[in-house]
Amino acid sequence: MRAGHDEAAAVRLDRDGPVATVTLCRPEVRNAQTPQMWQRLRRIGRDLPGDVRIVVVRGDGPVFSAGLDRTVLTSGLAAELANTPPAAAAARIAEFQGAFSWLRRPDLITVAAVHGHAVGAGFQLALACDLRVLAEDAQLAMAEVTLGLVPDLGGTKRLVELIGYARALELCVTGRRVDATEAHQLGLANLVVPGAELTPAVADLTAAVLAGPRDAVIEIKALLSAASGRSYPEQESAERQAQVRRLRELAGSGE
Repeated sequence: MRAGHDEAAAVRLDRDGPVATVTLCRPEVRNAQTPQMWQRLRRIGRDLPGDVRIVVVRGDGPVFSAGLDRTVLTSGLAAELANTPPAAAAARIAEFQGAFSWLRRPDLITVAAVHGHAVGAGFQLALACDLRVLAEDAQLAMAEVTLGLVPDLGGTKRLVELIGYARALELCVTGRRVDATEAHQLGLANLVVPGAELTPAVADLTAAVLAGPRDAVIEIKALLSAASGRSYPEQESAERQAQVRRLRELAGSGE
């Protein structure tokens, strides 16, 4: 199953009440990603039921995702984009980005369960999630530079937000791999656990998130995700407005 695979078979969606699990299912190629998979991811984000509160992203087999399927570069897509008018090529890449950007939706908490390699597009998929739980064997790398390309799936902004400009620049221009211990030290991982404990650790985290009222969690995510772009007075104003909304809703519900 290479670049022409069936998109539904390559990305599986499972539901368990308010928790949805998105699994990359191409273990024979280390979950290498293709535009067909990105189309499937976009559709999952578009069609996700409204009662889902948490999305867990994982990879089937020994690794999370080895990044872009190299056959994509030889299939003609790269040449097609290179010879397309810039605005049209950028619009096509925007479609690819949509496979990742929905994971930042304000009404969801998204968790990447990372084991083995998360390289290039795989690393950016993990970065698109709000939280990252890493197995001890995890290896992260922003390897696009080794192909003469740039990270273009939304990962650059999140990387700078998490570890700062200088460290983000170093990782992106060298493409070097970061192990789980360093990832935790840098702030890329919320938690590092033995491989056998990855699934239960993610389950514990999702249970802890679900213990909080949904509307409060949504307000908190909105406050924190916008905080870096606001001044202290602006953030304090946003906090006040959010708290008034919560108090009014709680009073109106009789709680």
